[in-house]
Amino acid sequence: MISTNRSIRCGAFVAFCAVSVSVLVTTSLFGETADPWVKARHELVQLIAEGVKDPRVLQSVATTPRHLFVPEELRHNAYVDMTLPIGGGVTISPPYVVAFMTEQLDPQPNDRVLEIGTGSGYQAAILSPLVKEVYSIEIIEDLGRQADERLQRLGYKNVHVQVGDGFKGWPEHAPFDKIIVTCSPEEIPQPLVEQLKEGGRMLIPLGKRYQQSLCLVTKRSGQLERQFLESTFFVPMTGFAEEVRTEKQDDGSPVLANGSFELFAKDSVPANWYYLRQAEIISDSNSPHGENFLRLTNDTVGRAAQVVQNTGLDGQRFKSLEVSVMVRTNDITIHDDSFAGINVYFFDRQRREIGEARLGPWQGSTPWSEYSTCFLVPRETQIIMIGAGLYGATGELDIDHLQMHASSSSPKGPFD
Repeated sequence: MISTNRSIRCGAFVAFCAVSVSVLVTTSLFGETADPWVKARHELVQLIAEGVKDPRVLQSVATTPRHLFVPEELRHNAYVDMTLPIGGGVTISPPYVVAFMTEQLDPQPNDRVLEIGTGSGYQAAILSPLVKEVYSIEIIEDLGRQADERLQRLGYKNVHVQVGDGFKGWPEHAPFDKIIVTCSPEEIPQPLVEQLKEGGRMLIPLGKRYQQSLCLVTKRSGQLERQFLESTFFVPMTGFAEEVRTEKQDDGSPVLANGSFELFAKDSVPANWYYLRQAEIISDSNSPHGENFLRLTNDTVGRAAQVVQNTGLDGQRFKSLEVSVMVRTNDITIHDDSFAGINVYFFDRQRREIGEARLGPWQGSTPWSEYSTCFLVPRETQIIMIGAGLYGATGELDIDHLQMHASSSSPKGPFD
């Protein structure tokens, strides 16, 4: 396992970048004027403000103690924009994703909001000062009870937590002005449709285990209008949603979708990739494979330009992972601990990180060239995250024909 620099993590693991934003963060909801985490939250808000503009949402992020919603041993990463495991095979979403979803939900002071998937309670805490009431359902009993106790102890009196199957919603308190779902079913559960108020909004990730779309749903005249926002990755919705899922289980064979960036989600955004930062598809008849390639551009030291994708990988079946890619660079400069290349992270069944590998770094200016290497797969691996990007490095990185292949044999050559 390669040591990790937590300030330039891959995927959702992007840290702080110096962008000015006018948000008051010197005091918190709980009067934490001496809170040692204030500076970290301020830097986190600076990052989030690149894509989230609602000042109420930014203020809520600035005043919500995320370190109290993650396991104590992971608190040093609480204000890094990254996914963290919270137990039960469940994760807390990156702060940027939470803020983005909250902004898209358009919370209003008189709203009654239903949340499906309480987790540790962080999303509910972000919503609490923005709406009238939050009703949150968690299917894992221990998580639900801990979240309820935590939220009440911290003073979130308008948040109500119930242990149950979120597929069924919370009919006793319906209808809801807004519904936010933080786990992914294949299709929208009908009970949630029925419990959404006319004119109300629902934010929900839909799709298969590793290829999902974040959708904004509006109910008009009893019908649902869907708007695709972006590709994304959430833990699957369990309970009844799992019973009716067509893809019953992950067979552990890794599948990388749209590795040549020929498919568009919208505009110049590549389909199947998520947590995009400063990334776009470029159409060029001279691209090495197909008609398009991905361009990642960064001109600010410490910022990230990236794309990310997750897939299953059974470490008991596969011992090695070969990764190959076509790369072109333009004036790439590595600064301090920054990196330009491919990152692969390995996670166990509980979604805890158990390994990391890299292909790169690349720097300077080079023509299109093919690179490949083979990584050892930790035996406990169940999921991998693969990301391409400029992590703190500046310049322009072009990527095409990114592929991976898992093998039951050990790596034949050097690996990182």
